[in-house]
Amino acid sequence: MKPQVEIYDTTLRDGSQGEGINFSVADKLRIAEKLDAFGVHYIEGGWPGSNPKDIEFFAQARKKKFKNARLAAFGSTRKKATPVEQDDQVRLLVEAGTPVVTIYGKTSMLHVKHVLRCTPEENLAMIGDTVKYLKDHGKYVIYDAEHAFDGYKLDPEYALATWQAAEKAGADFVVLCDTNGGCLPGEITEITKVALGKLNCKVGIHTHDDSGVGVANALAALEAGAGHVQGTVNGYGERTGNCNLISVIPLVHFKMKKSCVPARSLPKLRELSMFVDEVANLRHNPRLPWVGSAAFAHKGGTHVNAVQKLASSYEHIDPELIGNSRNVLISDLAGRSNIVMKAQSLGFKLANDAPELKEILETIKQREHEGYEFEAAEASMALLIRSVFKYDAKAAFVVEAYHVSMRRDAKESVCEATVKVRVGKRMHHEVAEGDGPVNALDCALRSALARSFPKVKKISLTDYKVRILDGVAGTAAKTRVLIQSTDGHREWGTVGVSENIIEASLHALVDSMEYALLKK
Repeated sequence: MKPQVEIYDTTLRDGSQGEGINFSVADKLRIAEKLDAFGVHYIEGGWPGSNPKDIEFFAQARKKKFKNARLAAFGSTRKKATPVEQDDQVRLLVEAGTPVVTIYGKTSMLHVKHVLRCTPEENLAMIGDTVKYLKDHGKYVIYDAEHAFDGYKLDPEYALATWQAAEKAGADFVVLCDTNGGCLPGEITEITKVALGKLNCKVGIHTHDDSGVGVANALAALEAGAGHVQGTVNGYGERTGNCNLISVIPLVHFKMKKSCVPARSLPKLRELSMFVDEVANLRHNPRLPWVGSAAFAHKGGTHVNAVQKLASSYEHIDPELIGNSRNVLISDLAGRSNIVMKAQSLGFKLANDAPELKEILETIKQREHEGYEFEAAEASMALLIRSVFKYDAKAAFVVEAYHVSMRRDAKESVCEATVKVRVGKRMHHEVAEGDGPVNALDCALRSALARSFPKVKKISLTDYKVRILDGVAGTAAKTRVLIQSTDGHREWGTVGVSENIIEASLHALVDSMEYALLKK
């Protein structure tokens, strides 16, 4: 079934222009395969005329079969005073071997005069010549009208002439670009309607997020009748980024009730978002709409109480529909409902009238007053609840003593940790070196525990964060340590607090190991 809104992904080209983002050829191929499996309609792979990496990407991509998406090469109109057949950049677009070629051209008279420094007539010829040349070579041509909205506001007649030049030459799509990201949704709606009334070809939208309305502007164009939206995964892009497709896709499907990607792909939306962040080596933004870990997080007691009774009371959609989940946060703002829902999500059978609720809530609030924070430390929260219920009152192990030291010679510094652990009647005494004091302590603790619990050999730290809680105390300040651990199958977070950063780290490490040893 033909979608009502086509999704054009430009993460691999426009997105890679964002600060701190650099994809290898292998990275781009992995992302392209993921986007194809998800069901986007176009994947813009790069600009083969700009760098060897993109040329190599298209050479590799030609060997792959894409099931859902059509691959697009990106470039510009021919240079001024250069016949199109003699323009090397246009030649490379053809040689990229993609079924789709997207080119951009100038809409704004400001750019024609001061950037291209050519006549208005020459710019129109550059647009028409390039589109026709690509069509003559069998390409599906998408024309990105750069600065379409700013150009229209400056000189409506000339802006329209540039779009019509592309259409007359055979462009399959004219895409209106808010290149500087400075327009408001009302302007987008008005000018998109003008384009739709004057053009016979299909019209699309490409927005940037410089004013914080990139997604809103894309939706405004779709509401006006555009049938194609360009953007990037997680809103990657130059400056503040591009229109975020991870928001656009569910908005089109759930809110506008229009078809775009296959419905079966929507539960994989969060997975796609996190995958691209992982390949880009970026921390996933917890506050991303729809897919962020905070998107369906509830902290205030009254909110949680209502959600417990009726999820839709404080959720605009079921989070599972887009691969996310509800998250009840525990803090000093928590009420009884927070504790019940969190305990149930952690596997405890706890009712609203359980006598233990008061003790759990008071303990949490006291711990947070001391500096603990349980929002990202669910494992420590689970251990706290177990302690109140007095499950397995006898600890699996006890750290009897530890020592951490650091020395340096002319060549290197060495961190060493010694740990004594009691398991039942047995005492394990281990020494280990590490890259730093916490790493050494972690290695020594796991080595000691492994003698009785071999499964801890599979546990590793994936993240370690330190927060100074009262900076005015200087080096004597209380420190909060949050660590993230994994056994290869699941991840969990733990927390420790102390004036001594090593001791705070040990508390978090001990919680991590204790949680890992719980019977599941």
